[in-house]
Amino acid sequence: MQTYKTISLFSGAMGLDIGMHQTRRFELVAAVEKVPAFCETIRLNVRKQRLSGTPLVFEGDISNIDPHEVMAAVGLKPGELDVLVGGPPCQSYSTAGRRGTTQDPRGTLLWQFLRFVEAMRPKIFVMENVRGLISAALRHRPISERGAKPLEPDEMPGSVVQMFSRDLQAMAGDGYHMDVFEVNSVNYGAPQIRERVLFIGNRFNARVDFPTPTHGNPADQEDGVQPVQSSLLDPEPKAEPWRSLGDALSGLVDPDPRVMDFSERKKSFLSLIPPGSNWRSLPEELQRESMGKAWFAKGGRSGWWRRLTTDLPCPTLVTLPNHASTSLCHPNETRALSVREYARIQEFPDYWEFSGTLAEQYTQIGNAVPTRLGVVAGTVVAETLDKLQDRRWKKYDTVREGFRLVYLQSHIRTRKWFKDGKTFVWGDGQDEDTRYAAPKTKQRVSTLRSCAVMQDG
Repeated sequence: MQTYKTISLFSGAMGLDIGMHQTRRFELVAAVEKVPAFCETIRLNVRKQRLSGTPLVFEGDISNIDPHEVMAAVGLKPGELDVLVGGPPCQSYSTAGRRGTTQDPRGTLLWQFLRFVEAMRPKIFVMENVRGLISAALRHRPISERGAKPLEPDEMPGSVVQMFSRDLQAMAGDGYHMDVFEVNSVNYGAPQIRERVLFIGNRFNARVDFPTPTHGNPADQEDGVQPVQSSLLDPEPKAEPWRSLGDALSGLVDPDPRVMDFSERKKSFLSLIPPGSNWRSLPEELQRESMGKAWFAKGGRSGWWRRLTTDLPCPTLVTLPNHASTSLCHPNETRALSVREYARIQEFPDYWEFSGTLAEQYTQIGNAVPTRLGVVAGTVVAETLDKLQDRRWKKYDTVREGFRLVYLQSHIRTRKWFKDGKTFVWGDGQDEDTRYAAPKTKQRVSTLRSCAVMQDG
């Protein structure tokens, strides 16, 4: 079976690359990563032959690395690379934190990825990022300052991706068409609720499709809700139940777990929380004492003193599990999830080793792309390359403007925590009151045209 050469940027702990490797369709020839400990993780596992090929590791700030030197080192010329993959760190776009601004977007890591695309001319690129990138603006106007006058073009939601798309299509030579997919790893069999956006671009005007979700909420199916289709061509809808945290940790043997644990003070509160609940299970006086000013806040507090349950998928992993407001407490023990449990949830193979300090290991795993998404994306890309090769790399005649944005039921809420003065503890998951209604929008496709959202400097 044909294999394709890939180069990885912002490689981290290699979650995306491992997933693509598991398809048996790709050979990784080079990886670019800035953090020394992360680079050592890559080298360690390459030495033990846990990835296809023996990729060269380029350690350093990507802005100081010449893509032409990378190509020369692996014996490739522009246009010969099959796939360029990577997930530029873009925390300022995350909806979980305070929105930032790009100011000069061409200096950001997003545009560093684009610089490598322009130099290497890969047949296909796969770029992964946070969901907030879709609605991010090039320039952020604080909410308190809005209303006096309309938003400028570069302040409009989505202007970052529109400019990125415009620059892709304006490249010298053949521009790239891009398909963008809003997905959630739990809908494809991962035991973790993790919203992500995948950008898949190609220079052949080919339309790329991402499979519809293969897994769904088992409670929806019990209630007679129509499950999602496993294939656009499959007339019989089929869906497997979501995988749970209990599924992920089943059979794990970790006699000496490495844990960045909670303080004794934090444990004193967490010890009072039953599995499947959070701060709302505490008496009000302990809520106030333990949460301080956060007790008076509105919304966004479900992670405070959260003890997980084995019955549901794991919430999105964060880089550190022992913060009070985003706690990831073990379901049955009063401690944070261990490094190896983190790796199981991200579906890293048990043999995969992580280098660096304990905090660096958590960060590598927490920031990784779920390997399951790497498998799905890799399968999509390999099939697309197979079709293009059958056409002898002839471009499709239709030139499409802008980019296609496909929403694939990425927003998932598994349960209620609190309503009308009542606290909901998950328990065995059979309580009707704990569930949310089935999602009304499972798939939505829109085409966004790129536009000149700011003046070229």
